[in-house]
Amino acid sequence: MTTQQGVPLLDLKAQYATIRAEVQAAMERVVESQYFIMGPEVKALEEAVAAYSGCRFGIGVSSGTDALLVALMALDIGPGAEVITTPYTFFATAGCVARLGARPVFVEIDPTTYNIDPAGIAEKITPRTKAILPVHLFGQMAEMEPILAVAEAHGLPVIEDAAQAIGSAYHGRRAGSLGQVGCLSFFPSKNLGAFGDGGMVVTNDAALAERINILSKHGAQPKYYHKLVGGNFRLDALQAAVLRVKLQYLDGWSTGRQRNAALYRRLFRAAGLEGVIGLPVELPEVRHIYNQFVIRCPRRDALMAHLKAHQIGHEVYYPVPMHLQECFADLGHTVGDFPHSEAAANESLAIPIYPELSETMVETVVDTIAAFYGR
Repeated sequence: MTTQQGVPLLDLKAQYATIRAEVQAAMERVVESQYFIMGPEVKALEEAVAAYSGCRFGIGVSSGTDALLVALMALDIGPGAEVITTPYTFFATAGCVARLGARPVFVEIDPTTYNIDPAGIAEKITPRTKAILPVHLFGQMAEMEPILAVAEAHGLPVIEDAAQAIGSAYHGRRAGSLGQVGCLSFFPSKNLGAFGDGGMVVTNDAALAERINILSKHGAQPKYYHKLVGGNFRLDALQAAVLRVKLQYLDGWSTGRQRNAALYRRLFRAAGLEGVIGLPVELPEVRHIYNQFVIRCPRRDALMAHLKAHQIGHEVYYPVPMHLQECFADLGHTVGDFPHSEAAANESLAIPIYPELSETMVETVVDTIAAFYGR
Protein backbone atom coordinates (compact mmCIF):
# COMPACT_ATOMS: atom_id res chain seq x y z
CA MET A 1 0.00 0.00 0.00
CA THR A 2 1.37 3.44 -0.99
CA THR A 3 1.34 6.59 1.15
CA GLN A 4 1.10 9.22 -1.61
CA GLN A 5 -1.36 11.96 -0.59
CA GLY A 6 -3.71 12.76 -3.44
CA VAL A 7 -3.18 12.71 -7.21
CA PRO A 8 -4.60 15.45 -9.48
CA LEU A 9 -6.27 14.56 -12.77
CA LEU A 10 -3.80 16.85 -14.54
CA ASP A 11 -0.85 18.91 -13.35
CA LEU A 12 0.18 21.48 -15.95
CA LYS A 13 2.53 23.16 -13.48
CA ALA A 14 4.68 20.02 -13.43
CA GLN A 15 5.04 20.17 -17.21
CA TYR A 16 5.72 23.91 -17.24
CA ALA A 17 8.51 23.52 -14.68
CA THR A 18 10.50 21.47 -17.22
CA ILE A 19 10.25 24.04 -20.05
CA ARG A 20 9.84 27.34 -18.22
CA ALA A 21 12.96 29.06 -19.55
CA GLU A 22 12.28 28.09 -23.17
CA VAL A 23 8.66 29.15 -23.03
CA GLN A 24 9.44 32.48 -21.40
CA ALA A 25 12.12 33.19 -24.00
CA ALA A 26 9.67 32.39 -26.79
CA MET A 27 7.00 34.64 -25.32
CA GLU A 28 9.52 37.42 -24.80
CA ARG A 29 10.51 37.10 -28.46
CA VAL A 30 6.90 37.77 -29.48
CA VAL A 31 6.52 40.64 -27.03
CA GLU A 32 9.67 42.30 -28.33
CA SER A 33 8.48 41.91 -31.92
CA GLN A 34 5.02 43.32 -31.07
CA TYR A 35 3.66 41.02 -33.80
CA PHE A 36 0.72 39.36 -32.02
CA ILE A 37 -1.68 38.28 -34.78
CA MET A 38 -0.54 35.71 -37.35
CA GLY A 39 2.98 36.43 -38.62
CA PRO A 40 6.18 34.34 -38.59
CA GLU A 41 5.49 32.48 -35.34
CA VAL A 42 2.17 31.19 -36.62
CA LYS A 43 3.58 30.33 -40.05
CA ALA A 44 6.43 28.35 -38.48
CA LEU A 45 4.01 26.44 -36.24
CA GLU A 46 1.67 25.71 -39.15
CA GLU A 47 4.52 24.20 -41.12
CA ALA A 48 5.81 22.18 -38.17
CA VAL A 49 2.44 20.76 -37.11
CA ALA A 50 1.49 19.93 -40.70
CA ALA A 51 4.76 18.04 -41.16
CA TYR A 52 4.32 16.29 -37.81
CA SER A 53 0.83 15.22 -38.86
CA GLY A 54 1.94 13.96 -42.26
CA CYS A 55 0.17 16.75 -44.13
CA ARG A 56 1.23 19.37 -46.66
CA PHE A 57 -0.68 22.28 -45.18
CA GLY A 58 -1.64 23.62 -41.76
CA ILE A 59 -3.85 26.60 -40.95
CA GLY A 60 -3.67 27.89 -37.39
CA VAL A 61 -7.03 28.80 -35.89
CA SER A 62 -8.46 30.10 -32.63
CA SER A 63 -9.65 26.77 -31.17
CA GLY A 64 -10.39 23.15 -31.95
CA THR A 65 -14.04 24.13 -32.23
CA ASP A 66 -13.24 26.76 -34.84
CA ALA A 67 -11.10 24.21 -36.68
CA LEU A 68 -14.21 22.05 -37.08
CA LEU A 69 -16.39 25.02 -37.95
CA VAL A 70 -14.14 26.42 -40.67
CA ALA A 71 -13.54 22.96 -42.14
CA LEU A 72 -17.28 22.41 -42.45
CA MET A 73 -17.70 25.90 -43.93
CA ALA A 74 -14.97 25.22 -46.49
CA LEU A 75 -16.80 22.09 -47.62
CA ASP A 76 -20.04 24.08 -48.05
CA ILE A 77 -21.89 22.31 -45.25
CA GLY A 78 -25.03 24.33 -44.61
CA PRO A 79 -28.81 24.29 -44.25
CA GLY A 80 -30.40 21.05 -45.43
CA ALA A 81 -27.15 19.09 -45.27
CA GLU A 82 -26.54 16.04 -43.09
CA VAL A 83 -23.22 15.11 -41.50
CA ILE A 84 -22.69 11.62 -40.14
CA THR A 85 -20.87 11.53 -36.81
CA THR A 86 -20.87 9.95 -33.35
CA PRO A 87 -23.17 10.71 -30.41
CA TYR A 88 -20.36 10.05 -27.91
CA THR A 89 -18.04 13.03 -28.16
CA PHE A 90 -17.42 16.56 -26.94
CA PHE A 91 -20.21 18.96 -27.86
CA ALA A 92 -18.24 20.85 -30.52
CA THR A 93 -18.40 17.93 -32.96
CA ALA A 94 -22.17 18.01 -33.34
CA GLY A 95 -22.51 21.63 -32.29
CA CYS A 96 -20.52 22.97 -35.23
CA VAL A 97 -22.68 21.00 -37.64
CA ALA A 98 -25.83 22.45 -36.10
CA ARG A 99 -24.44 26.00 -36.04
CA LEU A 100 -24.26 25.92 -39.83
CA GLY A 101 -27.89 24.85 -40.11
CA ALA A 102 -26.99 21.27 -40.96
CA ARG A 103 -28.19 18.13 -39.20
CA PRO A 104 -25.89 15.80 -37.25
CA VAL A 105 -26.80 12.19 -38.01
CA PHE A 106 -25.53 9.85 -35.33
CA VAL A 107 -24.00 6.39 -35.73
CA GLU A 108 -23.42 4.13 -32.73
CA ILE A 109 -19.95 3.64 -31.27
CA ASP A 110 -17.81 0.55 -30.97
CA PRO A 111 -18.15 -0.17 -27.22
CA THR A 112 -14.50 -1.26 -26.91
CA THR A 113 -12.89 1.86 -28.41
CA TYR A 114 -15.65 4.50 -27.97
CA ASN A 115 -15.11 5.53 -31.61
CA ILE A 116 -17.75 5.46 -34.33
CA ASP A 117 -18.60 1.98 -35.60
CA PRO A 118 -17.88 2.00 -39.36
CA ALA A 119 -20.40 -0.81 -39.92
CA GLY A 120 -23.26 1.55 -39.12
CA ILE A 121 -22.35 4.39 -41.46
CA ALA A 122 -23.60 3.23 -44.86
CA GLU A 123 -27.20 2.74 -43.70
CA LYS A 124 -27.35 6.36 -42.50
CA ILE A 125 -26.28 7.87 -45.82
CA THR A 126 -29.02 9.74 -47.72
CA PRO A 127 -29.02 12.17 -50.67
CA ARG A 128 -28.62 14.95 -48.08
CA THR A 129 -25.42 13.51 -46.58
CA LYS A 130 -22.53 15.88 -47.31
CA ALA A 131 -19.71 14.59 -45.08
CA ILE A 132 -18.60 11.95 -42.58
CA LEU A 133 -17.11 13.27 -39.34
CA PRO A 134 -15.39 10.55 -37.25
CA VAL A 135 -13.88 11.44 -33.88
CA HIS A 136 -10.57 9.99 -32.66
CA LEU A 137 -11.62 9.85 -29.03
CA PHE A 138 -9.25 9.82 -26.04
CA GLY A 139 -6.15 9.59 -28.27
CA GLN A 140 -6.94 6.55 -30.46
CA MET A 141 -7.92 6.88 -34.08
CA ALA A 142 -11.19 5.51 -35.38
CA GLU A 143 -11.14 2.60 -37.84
CA MET A 144 -10.33 4.79 -40.82
CA GLU A 145 -9.93 2.16 -43.56
CA PRO A 146 -13.62 1.11 -43.66
CA ILE A 147 -14.73 4.70 -43.04
CA LEU A 148 -12.73 5.93 -46.04
CA ALA A 149 -14.03 3.05 -48.16
CA VAL A 150 -17.68 3.92 -47.56
CA ALA A 151 -16.93 7.62 -48.05
CA GLU A 152 -15.25 6.96 -51.39
CA ALA A 153 -18.09 4.72 -52.51
CA HIS A 154 -20.56 7.56 -51.92
CA GLY A 155 -18.32 10.46 -52.97
CA LEU A 156 -18.26 12.02 -49.49
CA PRO A 157 -15.47 13.99 -47.81
CA VAL A 158 -14.16 12.82 -44.44
CA ILE A 159 -13.43 15.40 -41.75
CA GLU A 160 -11.31 13.96 -38.94
CA ASP A 161 -12.04 15.36 -35.49
CA ALA A 162 -8.53 14.81 -34.15
CA ALA A 163 -8.85 17.28 -31.27
CA GLN A 164 -7.67 14.63 -28.78
CA ALA A 165 -5.35 12.73 -31.09
CA ILE A 166 -2.39 14.75 -32.39
CA GLY A 167 0.42 12.28 -33.08
CA SER A 168 -1.77 9.19 -32.92
CA ALA A 169 -1.49 6.90 -35.92
CA TYR A 170 -3.49 4.29 -37.82
CA HIS A 171 -1.51 1.80 -39.91
CA GLY A 172 1.43 4.21 -39.94
CA ARG A 173 -0.49 7.35 -40.89
CA ARG A 174 -1.03 10.23 -38.50
CA ALA A 175 -4.34 11.62 -37.31
CA GLY A 176 -5.62 14.30 -39.65
CA SER A 177 -3.82 12.99 -42.74
CA LEU A 178 -6.28 10.36 -43.96
CA GLY A 179 -9.45 12.35 -44.61
CA GLN A 180 -9.85 15.46 -46.73
CA VAL A 181 -9.16 17.55 -43.64
CA GLY A 182 -8.17 17.08 -40.00
CA CYS A 183 -9.04 19.30 -37.03
CA LEU A 184 -6.71 19.67 -34.04
CA SER A 185 -7.17 21.32 -30.65
CA PHE A 186 -4.50 22.96 -28.51
CA PHE A 187 -6.71 23.36 -25.44
CA PRO A 188 -4.38 23.35 -22.39
CA SER A 189 -5.32 19.82 -21.30
CA LYS A 190 -4.39 18.27 -24.66
CA ASN A 191 -1.10 16.43 -25.19
CA LEU A 192 0.02 19.54 -27.07
CA GLY A 193 -1.63 22.30 -25.10
CA ALA A 194 -1.42 26.06 -25.48
CA PHE A 195 -1.65 28.69 -22.75
CA GLY A 196 -5.29 29.22 -23.71
CA ASP A 197 -7.40 28.29 -26.70
CA GLY A 198 -5.94 27.37 -30.07
CA GLY A 199 -6.30 24.88 -32.87
CA MET A 200 -5.25 23.92 -36.37
CA VAL A 201 -6.68 22.52 -39.57
CA VAL A 202 -4.41 20.18 -41.54
CA THR A 203 -4.92 18.90 -45.08
CA ASN A 204 -3.12 17.62 -48.15
CA ASP A 205 -5.48 19.48 -50.52
CA ALA A 206 -3.96 22.77 -51.70
CA ALA A 207 -7.22 24.29 -52.89
CA LEU A 208 -9.02 23.35 -49.67
CA ALA A 209 -6.16 24.75 -47.58
CA GLU A 210 -6.38 28.07 -49.41
CA ARG A 211 -10.15 28.23 -48.93
CA ILE A 212 -9.82 27.46 -45.20
CA ASN A 213 -7.08 30.08 -44.87
CA ILE A 214 -9.29 32.73 -46.47
CA LEU A 215 -12.35 31.77 -44.43
CA SER A 216 -10.35 31.96 -41.20
CA LYS A 217 -9.57 35.63 -41.91
CA HIS A 218 -13.07 36.96 -42.55
CA GLY A 219 -13.10 35.56 -46.10
CA ALA A 220 -10.79 38.35 -47.24
CA GLN A 221 -8.29 37.88 -50.08
CA PRO A 222 -6.60 40.32 -50.37
CA LYS A 223 -7.20 42.35 -47.22
CA TYR A 224 -10.55 44.17 -47.21
CA TYR A 225 -11.71 42.33 -50.35
CA HIS A 226 -14.09 39.57 -49.29
CA LYS A 227 -14.54 36.63 -51.64
CA LEU A 228 -16.38 34.66 -48.96
CA VAL A 229 -18.21 35.25 -45.68
CA GLY A 230 -15.73 33.89 -43.18
CA GLY A 231 -14.94 34.49 -39.54
CA ASN A 232 -12.21 35.65 -37.21
CA PHE A 233 -10.58 32.29 -36.54
CA ARG A 234 -6.95 33.41 -36.33
CA LEU A 235 -4.33 31.89 -34.02
CA ASP A 236 -2.41 34.30 -31.76
CA ALA A 237 1.34 34.55 -32.21
CA LEU A 238 1.93 34.14 -28.45
CA GLN A 239 0.13 30.81 -28.50
CA ALA A 240 2.06 29.72 -31.57
CA ALA A 241 5.37 30.56 -29.90
CA VAL A 242 4.46 28.49 -26.83
CA LEU A 243 3.32 25.59 -28.98
CA ARG A 244 6.52 25.64 -31.04
CA VAL A 245 8.46 25.01 -27.84
CA LYS A 246 6.11 22.30 -26.66
CA LEU A 247 6.01 20.48 -30.01
CA GLN A 248 9.65 19.52 -29.55
CA TYR A 249 8.67 17.54 -26.44
CA LEU A 250 5.37 16.09 -27.65
CA ASP A 251 6.57 12.61 -28.58
CA GLY A 252 8.35 12.24 -25.24
CA TRP A 253 5.22 13.31 -23.38
CA SER A 254 3.06 10.89 -25.37
CA THR A 255 5.55 8.13 -24.59
CA GLY A 256 5.19 9.01 -20.91
CA ARG A 257 1.44 8.64 -21.17
CA GLN A 258 1.86 5.27 -22.90
CA ARG A 259 4.25 4.18 -20.14
CA ASN A 260 1.73 5.11 -17.48
CA ALA A 261 -1.03 3.30 -19.37
CA ALA A 262 1.08 0.12 -19.40
CA LEU A 263 1.77 0.54 -15.67
CA TYR A 264 -1.93 0.95 -14.94
CA ARG A 265 -2.69 -2.26 -16.82
CA ARG A 266 -0.05 -4.19 -14.89
CA LEU A 267 -1.14 -2.84 -11.51
CA PHE A 268 -4.88 -3.29 -12.12
CA ARG A 269 -4.28 -6.91 -13.08
CA ALA A 270 -2.03 -7.48 -10.08
CA ALA A 271 -4.79 -6.08 -7.86
CA GLY A 272 -7.30 -8.55 -9.30
CA LEU A 273 -9.35 -5.81 -10.93
CA GLU A 274 -9.11 -6.90 -14.56
CA GLY A 275 -12.48 -8.63 -14.45
CA VAL A 276 -14.06 -5.91 -12.34
CA ILE A 277 -13.28 -2.77 -14.34
CA GLY A 278 -12.83 -2.40 -18.09
CA LEU A 279 -9.45 -1.17 -19.30
CA PRO A 280 -8.82 0.78 -22.52
CA VAL A 281 -8.48 -1.37 -25.63
CA GLU A 282 -5.76 -0.61 -28.17
CA LEU A 283 -6.48 -1.56 -31.77
CA PRO A 284 -3.82 -3.43 -33.76
CA GLU A 285 -1.41 -1.24 -35.74
CA VAL A 286 -2.36 1.98 -33.96
CA ARG A 287 -0.42 4.51 -31.93
CA HIS A 288 -2.62 5.44 -28.96
CA ILE A 289 -1.38 8.68 -27.38
CA TYR A 290 -3.69 8.53 -24.33
CA ASN A 291 -5.10 12.01 -24.10
CA GLN A 292 -7.26 10.26 -21.52
CA PHE A 293 -7.07 6.89 -19.75
CA VAL A 294 -10.71 5.84 -19.50
CA ILE A 295 -11.89 2.85 -17.51
CA ARG A 296 -15.35 1.28 -17.30
CA CYS A 297 -16.51 0.69 -13.78
CA PRO A 298 -19.57 -0.61 -11.91
CA ARG A 299 -21.06 1.73 -9.31
CA ARG A 300 -19.24 4.60 -10.94
CA ASP A 301 -20.84 7.44 -9.00
CA ALA A 302 -20.04 5.80 -5.68
CA LEU A 303 -16.48 5.21 -6.88
CA MET A 304 -16.22 8.89 -7.81
CA ALA A 305 -17.26 9.89 -4.28
CA HIS A 306 -14.61 7.53 -2.90
CA LEU A 307 -11.93 9.01 -5.19
CA LYS A 308 -12.93 12.54 -4.26
CA ALA A 309 -12.65 11.70 -0.57
CA HIS A 310 -9.10 10.48 -1.20
CA GLN A 311 -8.18 13.44 -3.44
CA ILE A 312 -7.77 11.36 -6.57
CA GLY A 313 -8.52 13.37 -9.70
CA HIS A 314 -11.11 11.99 -12.11
CA GLU A 315 -13.60 13.16 -14.72
CA VAL A 316 -16.49 11.78 -16.75
CA TYR A 317 -16.05 12.16 -20.52
CA TYR A 318 -18.97 12.48 -21.28
CA PRO A 319 -22.01 12.20 -18.97
CA VAL A 320 -24.70 12.88 -21.59
CA PRO A 321 -24.33 11.65 -25.19
CA MET A 322 -25.21 14.08 -27.94
CA HIS A 323 -28.49 12.44 -28.94
CA LEU A 324 -29.86 13.07 -25.42
CA GLN A 325 -28.72 16.69 -25.13
CA GLU A 326 -31.60 19.13 -24.72
CA CYS A 327 -30.43 21.32 -27.60
CA PHE A 328 -30.76 18.36 -30.00
CA ALA A 329 -34.26 17.35 -28.88
CA ASP A 330 -35.59 18.27 -32.33
CA LEU A 331 -33.64 15.34 -33.79
CA GLY A 332 -36.22 13.10 -32.14
CA HIS A 333 -33.95 10.70 -30.28
CA THR A 334 -34.76 9.03 -27.00
CA VAL A 335 -33.10 6.83 -24.39
CA GLY A 336 -32.22 3.48 -25.91
CA ASP A 337 -31.48 4.74 -29.43
CA PHE A 338 -27.71 4.34 -28.96
CA PRO A 339 -27.24 1.91 -26.07
CA HIS A 340 -23.44 1.58 -26.34
CA SER A 341 -23.03 5.35 -26.16
CA GLU A 342 -25.43 5.57 -23.24
CA ALA A 343 -23.63 2.79 -21.37
CA ALA A 344 -20.30 4.53 -21.91
CA ALA A 345 -21.77 7.76 -20.55
CA ASN A 346 -22.99 5.93 -17.45
CA GLU A 347 -19.94 3.76 -16.77
CA SER A 348 -16.78 5.46 -18.06
CA LEU A 349 -14.32 7.35 -15.90
CA ALA A 350 -11.04 9.08 -16.75
CA ILE A 351 -8.19 8.83 -14.25
CA PRO A 352 -4.82 10.62 -14.22
CA ILE A 353 -2.51 9.73 -17.13
CA TYR A 354 -0.27 12.80 -17.65
CA PRO A 355 3.42 12.00 -18.25
CA GLU A 356 4.75 13.59 -15.07
CA LEU A 357 2.98 11.03 -12.88
CA SER A 358 5.39 9.05 -10.74
CA GLU A 359 5.03 5.30 -10.30
CA THR A 360 4.02 5.95 -6.70
CA MET A 361 1.20 8.22 -7.87
CA VAL A 362 -0.10 5.59 -10.29
CA GLU A 363 0.08 3.00 -7.50
CA THR A 364 -1.95 5.32 -5.28
CA VAL A 365 -4.69 5.63 -7.88
CA VAL A 366 -4.87 1.85 -8.33
CA ASP A 367 -4.75 1.16 -4.59
CA THR A 368 -7.59 3.63 -3.98
CA ILE A 369 -9.78 2.03 -6.64
CA ALA A 370 -8.89 -1.47 -5.40
CA ALA A 371 -9.90 -0.54 -1.84
CA PHE A 372 -13.31 0.64 -3.10
CA TYR A 373 -13.93 -2.75 -4.71
CA GLY A 374 -12.62 -4.66 -1.68
CA ARG A 375 -9.45 -5.91 -3.38
